[in-house]
Amino acid sequence: MEQKTHDSESEEELIPLPTHINVTDGTLIPQKGERGALSAWNISFFGALAVLGVLVIAFPDPYRKILSFVPDGLLVTFGVTVSAIFFALFIGLLAGLGRISQITIVNRIATVYVEVIRGIPLLVQLFYIYYALGNWIKLSGPAAAILAMSICYGAYMAEIFRAGIQSIPKGQMEAALALGLSRGQAMRKVILPQTIKVILPPIGNEFIALLKDSSLVSILAVADLLRRGREYASTSFRYFESYTVIALIYLVMTLFFSRLVAIMEERLRHRGTLH
Repeated sequence: MEQKTHDSESEEELIPLPTHINVTDGTLIPQKGERGALSAWNISFFGALAVLGVLVIAFPDPYRKILSFVPDGLLVTFGVTVSAIFFALFIGLLAGLGRISQITIVNRIATVYVEVIRGIPLLVQLFYIYYALGNWIKLSGPAAAILAMSICYGAYMAEIFRAGIQSIPKGQMEAALALGLSRGQAMRKVILPQTIKVILPPIGNEFIALLKDSSLVSILAVADLLRRGREYASTSFRYFESYTVIALIYLVMTLFFSRLVAIMEERLRHRGTLH
């Protein structure tokens, strides 16, 4: 009986466990080994551009008209996304530091913020800030959209910063303190620079996810890319054509930024700053 139990325990110890699972909300960042001419990224990106080009050339009415109708919405989409990601990074950094703080009240506030915000869908947060809080705080559609997305994605950024900071060996902090730096100086000059290099890929994916989620702001009467497409479709009744163009534009944008993040990450690797 003892031998059987021992064998069972040995079998359990030999079972390999997964070490890394890469699942993201945004477009998957292309890896170095996936950059052949027939890579999935090349097929998707250049295929989308080719389809869009063929549609515009072969069917100028309505595809060319749609493309000429939506550029201002594209600028609004970028403006909202870039503004929201900027504030989300700031909120995420503060909340991430709060999550690892040894001060109980700070840690508790940061943790509650992360848990509550991540438990509420972004769409609900958009409605809540624009309509529910609109009884006391009057915000324009773009301002409410930026605020809601900043708060929502700030919670996700907080976990990214927390994980990134905790991934840095503790010896780094101890060495900085031994050199006479204060804990705050060590965090700013030693830990955070290394953390940024570690968390660049997940931040890139969050940016791409935020870019896609920015389509939700159209419900607040924000004239973004999706809303401009809806306006054209509602006046021309070309729903299939309008939403096909919008989908292709979003696909091209997300794939473009995924490649941009991959290039930035590779340059950091070449400089010997990523391990």
